[in-house]
Amino acid sequence: MNEQQILLAFGGIGAAALGCQWLAWRLKLPAILFLLLTGILVGPVLGWLDPQEMFGPLLMPLVSLAVALILFEGSLTLHLSEWREIGSVVHRLVTIGAISTWVVIAVATHFLLGFDWMLAILFGSLTLVTGPTVIVPMLRVVRPKASIANILRWEGIVIDPIGALLAVVVYSFIIASAEGHGLKQSLLTFGGVIACGAVFGVVGGWLLGTVIRRQWLPEYLHNLASLAAVLGIFIASNEVMHESGLLAVTLMGMWLANMKGVDVRHILHFKENLSVLLISGLFILLAARLDLYALIGLGPLVLILLLVIQLIARPLNVLLSTAGSSLSWRERALLCWIAPRGIVAAAVSAIFAIRLHEAGHEGALLLVPLTFAVIIGTVVLQSATARPLARLLKVAEPAPSGFLMVGANAPARELAKSLQQLGSRVLLTDSSWENIRAARMEGLPTYFGNPASQHADAHLDLVGLGHLLALSPSGELNTLAAMRFRHDFGHQRLFGLASGHESRRSDKHRASLEHRGNQLGSEAFTYAKLASQMGQGAELYSTTLTDGFGWEDYRALHGNRATLLFMRDDSGWVHVVTPETAVKPGSGWTLLALIQPEVSGAS
Repeated sequence: MNEQQILLAFGGIGAAALGCQWLAWRLKLPAILFLLLTGILVGPVLGWLDPQEMFGPLLMPLVSLAVALILFEGSLTLHLSEWREIGSVVHRLVTIGAISTWVVIAVATHFLLGFDWMLAILFGSLTLVTGPTVIVPMLRVVRPKASIANILRWEGIVIDPIGALLAVVVYSFIIASAEGHGLKQSLLTFGGVIACGAVFGVVGGWLLGTVIRRQWLPEYLHNLASLAAVLGIFIASNEVMHESGLLAVTLMGMWLANMKGVDVRHILHFKENLSVLLISGLFILLAARLDLYALIGLGPLVLILLLVIQLIARPLNVLLSTAGSSLSWRERALLCWIAPRGIVAAAVSAIFAIRLHEAGHEGALLLVPLTFAVIIGTVVLQSATARPLARLLKVAEPAPSGFLMVGANAPARELAKSLQQLGSRVLLTDSSWENIRAARMEGLPTYFGNPASQHADAHLDLVGLGHLLALSPSGELNTLAAMRFRHDFGHQRLFGLASGHESRRSDKHRASLEHRGNQLGSEAFTYAKLASQMGQGAELYSTTLTDGFGWEDYRALHGNRATLLFMRDDSGWVHVVTPETAVKPGSGWTLLALIQPEVSGAS
């Protein structure tokens, strides 16, 4: 390829990657599905892209470095302090359940496809990983009950780096066995790979953490330093002990994430953005290298393997992991069905296949098309069927009607309790520990942190929530929250307090209407006005209209003292009232309003 063709190829990959990510965002499906299908289309189907011709001998080193960065980013999310908090079911899913899945897939691969035991065991370790990048988009579509969603989300977060670590260890043992002379030498080589990877990973993580904690570098260089450290540790570890680099960077990320006094959130944010870029381009390139003839040559045995993974391996995992739990059989059935494979499997299999083939393992190149077949098969099948199955099993949440509340201050807590009495789910978020503690003392569910943070993206449970109530005293935070959750809820379901400063600002200093939520209340409230009225005795009251006491009677009774905030119709749906609301409540509706006390002496 000449220079012009290479530039066009890069531009095309970038445009295709952006298109795939946008389509995944719009359809709320895993982006990996569209990336892989695009790569297959432009590569083996149309012949427009040949990665080997484009990069030549640089292709696999670039893939290796990209995989190292992806594994490092994944391992940064594994906090050991959370291990004790995720529940016994998740513990078993990622330990005994993962082992059972590994065994079933390895045995099926060996007997169905004729893989030797080493490759079958490696393939089993590659395809036991789900991961948040495929689970989270699917949960947004399926909307299962909170108990199921939490289990699946935590399983994806925890199994991602654990699965990667397991695959690297198995791969290292295979390489050691190939290079050694007998079992003893193989075990010694394998031990050397583990030891070398562990030493470089721990030392690298400790050194980088020390640099960050002691502020030896300015913050704007932390991302560059972490990038250089990952690449340096990966290369150095491989130089000392062949194939120990991936293990080193995985352990390095885990050590850094759990090091006391080290805040890795800004590094994680940068690495996640970098991973999106690497993943998008990497999967298009890897899919473009697929040998469709080899995949087709496997014939119907691939479909049988998919059925084994879907109908035997996953159900066995769930049955072992949920034994003795309080989950119903319906909830367990949905857990048995949802386990899409994702990024770690695709990324790691590509680099392992080439190196194992070079080491003399016949059939190693089939790891890539087989892994991609499992990814595409599980994602397509489960994306298409999980939502109908959840409804059939009656474990799907109804249309999300709950409220994510930004702010756990006193007025927000009172509103939350009133909404709970109307039957709505609420979740209060705040970065003030005093507010969060007060909310928890009052029995309200909370998230301690900024709802627009990267941590919230991975850990905030939105199941059952369909509205945003931005009730923070900070107008900027309310606007930021509205911008962050606009896609999740839609602009028509974003509500908040008016800012007392907005009306006095010029257009160039005022957030645009499309970025602000709708104003809460039949009379627009600022936080200061809401808090002041509550402090002066105004209270929240709910009133159910009847045939004998209708809307006109309600208005005549309370007059201007009542500011209507919410209305629950006779079907149970809660409507948020704004100054523009024109809905006229009828009999059976329940009204929630802030009612000011009567002025002494008023008639």
